[in-house]
Amino acid sequence: MRVAVISLLAATTLAMTPFAADTDTIRGFTPESSRIERDWESKFKSIPEPGRMREAMRRLSAHPHHVGSAYDKTNAEWIRDQFRSYGWQADIENFDVLFPTPKERLVEMVSPTTFKADLNEKKIDVDPTSGQTDEQLPPYVAYSHDGDVTGPLVFVNYGVPADYEELERHGISVKGAIVIAKYGGSWRGIKPKVAAEHGAIGCLIYSDPGNDGYALGDVFPKGPMRPSQGVQRGSVADMPTYPGDPMTPGVGATKDAKRLPLDQVTTITKIPTLPISYGNAQPLLAALSGAAVPSAWRGGLPITYRFGPGPAKVHMVVKSDWNTRTLYDVIAKLPGTTEASQWVIRGNHHDAWVNGAEDPISGLVAELEEARALGELVKQGWKPKRTIVYAAWDGEEPGLLGSTEWVETHGDELAQHAVAYINSDTNGRGYLDIEGSHILEKFINGVEKDIQDPEANVSVWKRNQARTLRSGTPEEKKDIRDREDQRIDALGSGSDYSSFLQHAGIPALNLGYGGEDNGGIYHSVYDDFYWYTHFSDTSFVYGRALAQTAGTAVMRLASADVIPFSFGNLAETARTYVTQLQKLRDTRNDQIAETNRAIDEGVYATVNDPRQPTIAPARRETPPQFNFAPLLNAVDSLTRASARYDRAFSSGTMSAGASAAVSTRSAAIHSINERLLQAERAMTSSEGLKGRPWYRHMLYAPGFYTGYGVKTMPGAREAIEQGTWSEVDGEIVRIAAALTREATLVSQLAGDLGAR
Repeated sequence: MRVAVISLLAATTLAMTPFAADTDTIRGFTPESSRIERDWESKFKSIPEPGRMREAMRRLSAHPHHVGSAYDKTNAEWIRDQFRSYGWQADIENFDVLFPTPKERLVEMVSPTTFKADLNEKKIDVDPTSGQTDEQLPPYVAYSHDGDVTGPLVFVNYGVPADYEELERHGISVKGAIVIAKYGGSWRGIKPKVAAEHGAIGCLIYSDPGNDGYALGDVFPKGPMRPSQGVQRGSVADMPTYPGDPMTPGVGATKDAKRLPLDQVTTITKIPTLPISYGNAQPLLAALSGAAVPSAWRGGLPITYRFGPGPAKVHMVVKSDWNTRTLYDVIAKLPGTTEASQWVIRGNHHDAWVNGAEDPISGLVAELEEARALGELVKQGWKPKRTIVYAAWDGEEPGLLGSTEWVETHGDELAQHAVAYINSDTNGRGYLDIEGSHILEKFINGVEKDIQDPEANVSVWKRNQARTLRSGTPEEKKDIRDREDQRIDALGSGSDYSSFLQHAGIPALNLGYGGEDNGGIYHSVYDDFYWYTHFSDTSFVYGRALAQTAGTAVMRLASADVIPFSFGNLAETARTYVTQLQKLRDTRNDQIAETNRAIDEGVYATVNDPRQPTIAPARRETPPQFNFAPLLNAVDSLTRASARYDRAFSSGTMSAGASAAVSTRSAAIHSINERLLQAERAMTSSEGLKGRPWYRHMLYAPGFYTGYGVKTMPGAREAIEQGTWSEVDGEIVRIAAALTREATLVSQLAGDLGAR
């Protein structure tokens, strides 16, 4: 495969030459300052050492280090001391957060036969840290409601809304039942949320071997995949409502913060929920009766997958210790010079569910190496214009706690000072994956072109291009041939960028390598140093690549003469979102019309189980025509303003011979940079999204029923998806207003840069 990829890379290098960018001048820099920047970047990229990352991972993942554990605090103090040794100012900032841990867990089948699930993961002899049972959190999900329930079992596939529509078509209700759902298809917290909405009394979640086990390869320790006893821990808090400490929504969880009473916290699940292994799921699923599920629902277990309900009846118990724990956020700074009031922020979390070598230490050790390298540059005379802030967050795993509480505490400062936030989390062998704000799309493409893939020996940009040309859709292949920049995905949720982008309106990027190191140890005791050094980035060369990539991005943002935002890609992307909304309206219309025809024709009269009453859905109202004109007009305005800005940016301030102009116009350039800080903020609304005002961005949010998965233009998109037709036009107007604010700002900045 590698030979084929390299051959394709050689071909695409020739084919794409007409679209090659100026390789000398960096966006945001003059030709002269670009030469200086490239010299420093060359020195920087030579410094990170894979061997140091390996030893840092060995040390940081030596013991479990979940929130509230002794080793979590020890790690934070060690990380702080590392930053200090690199020449950074570094301290620990504490927050006190609600973090439940399990006291009692039980899953047993009580009829038609008996079976008691073993809810623990087994030690593997060759894996030295897998047996640290006295330090490990046992398999559970945080923020599950306490409960002791018994009911018939129903299999609900991934447990997303579409799966309940399928159950409805088969006349199956989960009311009064315990559901069992596969991991995947959405974030885990969506599964108990949707189950409770449909009347279920409990929820079990398991990793099916069809997509997380032996169907994909040898299981650990022979191979990298999840063994039969492996269990995925995690949070099931309703983070699409708000992340962070459940008791202090919108404000930092400092010692004197006002806290909600526990019974008023809305993000705790409504029903008890537990994760189990596929070894424990098999006898439960095998005991179900009823019709066989559709082929798309079937997993990899050697059984006939059936819906239920029953005759399997399950008893489950969940009880937690609902105490407050202390977080340890490590915050390090390198002071800037001429633009010191502007902050470039970089972060990766340090807490884990257990030992966490892959998640999160693989990303954290890269961050530490880039911090060490930047410290070395300072010793050699490098001085960034802007202040650089590096963070090692605590409490990410239970619900983005450390980053959210820090952003909420420092919201006023961030509104005045933050340029951008660059995040990483897990890292492995493979391709560079990028998600982020589209005003940073052109910028990060430039960075990507200047980082060499450690195995393919071409830029990571070229390698990603070759992957798309080899295996992309026809539309993706055409796009990558015709477009100067590779597209980046929008950000939903699932890591520490969320509060920066979606609450504070700070442009963000999420970076990480992967795709060639399949593994099934996520959030289990087997995510440890042994697994990572045998099955992932075993030589840590992609850790070095991540340090080079994120560090280069930080350097350019910190030292650019003009903050290198670009708005043309944002305008183009916003237009695609409007087109998607228009198509979504038509798709929903067709789906509802088809459902109504089926109801009229009696299709839902089939009863799957004679003990269950026939359940036919009610006829649904088809969507009216919506008024997309405000959005289309706003996108047109942004497109014109963006073109005007880019002309001014390219031909004026940053052109050849502009170095003297930048120097003589330093006050004017400073003013432009200060106003550029508002570029992402302009697309937020202080009112936030309906029903979840914590999320303020009008273009990007995690989906209410996807969790991690992004919803773009979420107010209008989810109103269409959920059939609340009366809200759609109003949401269109709100999104259009945000884009109009952006267009106005960009147009003004273009004028300040000398556009005509």
